[in-house]
Amino acid sequence: MNSSWMDIAAGRGALGIGLIVAGVVVVAVLIGAFWLGVRIKRRELPPPTPDEQPRLPEDGPVREVREQREPHEVPKGRHRLTPHEIPGHGNTGTRTSASKDRPRWDEGNSGSFGSGGPGGR
Repeated sequence: MNSSWMDIAAGRGALGIGLIVAGVVVVAVLIGAFWLGVRIKRRELPPPTPDEQPRLPEDGPVREVREQREPHEVPKGRHRLTPHEIPGHGNTGTRTSASKDRPRWDEGNSGSFGSGGPGGR
């Protein structure tokens, strides 16, 4: 009966030593990661000085341009065109529209949601 207590005590001692070794390994990995981070940070370029910061153009900030765009016409042919037969390989360009009016949804017509019914009115 005395030997079983020694076996249990020996097992607990090995478990304790294993936990200490695992703790030392975790601390070593954390220190190594910190050291590696410091080395990488030293190799980075320093932040830009105030003289290197971007400046506004001399004529002031760039303004937004509002214009209506319309697609280029798709070439007509006798047979159906595939995307690689269309100029721009299916990515048709746009041009400035002659009309300056913005398209608006008419009251009671279909919008971006639902079937165009009266909705909550």
